[in-house]
Amino acid sequence: MTTHRIFTASFASVYPLYVQKAERKGRTKAEVDEVIGWLTGYDAAGLARQIEAKTDFQTFFAEAPGLHPHASLITGVVCGVRVEEVEDPLMQKIRYLDKLVDELAKGKAMAKILR
Repeated sequence: MTTHRIFTASFASVYPLYVQKAERKGRTKAEVDEVIGWLTGYDAAGLARQIEAKTDFQTFFAEAPGLHPHASLITGVVCGVRVEEVEDPLMQKIRYLDKLVDELAKGKAMAKILR
């Protein structure tokens, strides 16, 4: 089985893109951090450590304090793929994160994003 490129990509290299996407739509870095924290359990210091260490996505999710119990309620399409149908657990977590940032950028209320 081949490993997908995103698994070994640095979370720190993608994080600024999440922030830029949100900020272009009038949202804030703090809101991006909030959705990441909700999904993964990272607090501000833990997230900063992961970014500073330039950990890859595989390590980022492996070291996450805990995936939110309501993460499975995240549904919808990201890059033409339904997140609830993604079979690989790591890829599904990455798609969950992508979907949350998309919802944030689209102006969805934080209460609805954080199910």
